[in-house]
Amino acid sequence: MPEQDVAGSAPQVVSAFLERRRERIAQRWADAPLFRSVFTVSRDEAVEACRAVVDALSEVAVSGRLEDIEAPGCAAVRDQLGRMTHTRTRTGSTPAQIADEVAALRAPAVELLREEFTDPAAPHVQESVLALTLLMGTLRLVVLETALDANAELIERQRQQLLEVATPVIKLWEGTVAVPLIGTLDSARSQVVMESLLEAIVDQRARYAILDITGVPTVDSLVAQHLMKTVAAARLMGAECIVSGIRPAIAQTIVQLGIDLGSVLTRASLSDALAYALGRQGIEVSRADAGASAR
Repeated sequence: MPEQDVAGSAPQVVSAFLERRRERIAQRWADAPLFRSVFTVSRDEAVEACRAVVDALSEVAVSGRLEDIEAPGCAAVRDQLGRMTHTRTRTGSTPAQIADEVAALRAPAVELLREEFTDPAAPHVQESVLALTLLMGTLRLVVLETALDANAELIERQRQQLLEVATPVIKLWEGTVAVPLIGTLDSARSQVVMESLLEAIVDQRARYAILDITGVPTVDSLVAQHLMKTVAAARLMGAECIVSGIRPAIAQTIVQLGIDLGSVLTRASLSDALAYALGRQGIEVSRADAGASAR
């Protein structure tokens, strides 16, 4: 490289290098696992994505903020690699795996940079290599941050799906629905219960809704508050809400805590609550005669 081409600070040299060797870098990166695993059909799309990343890195380098993940150009990196990271996360790749694949992009870029100089051991060459290494490290941090965010979003989405699966609304009879609750009832799950129950009341045109807490291990003031809110919301939708499955230990806890459930209709079991709801609708439930059953 002519001497005038290497004049200036190391970040400026790196920025000029990235602009000048944009196509060669993009061609090499397109075959790297990070891009190849996403763009499995068209290599041209992988090359185009690589060009966009190189352009963004050149913008970061020219700003001189090589170690700043908020530097100009980093936003473009997040936009380009963020979509790829989300795709990889959904297919099971961990943030650590993705970060390692980003780190693998450094070697071909450094190799091309060294080829730019007649004396690779010269001090200014080492400074430029160090600047490029710092820039690639920042790229790795940006991608790792994006991967962690994508992973967190995936976990939250799965958690929400599990909450919905864990709180099914069951149609027991025409006009009667029930929610059998199992496990701890916290604020997030209570919200899902309320939303699911209210939607079922509208969809099924239910007049009676049963909240069965047989599977809820403990009831404290917070759980009682959630139950009261759900009962009140169901009433506003025109449905009478019945709480069933209050076991002796839970009943004692409610009394000791001084929680007033006087306005809440309760029954000992789910079957008792269903019998009450059916009775209110004029449907009589009776046991089959034992002798008739035997015959």
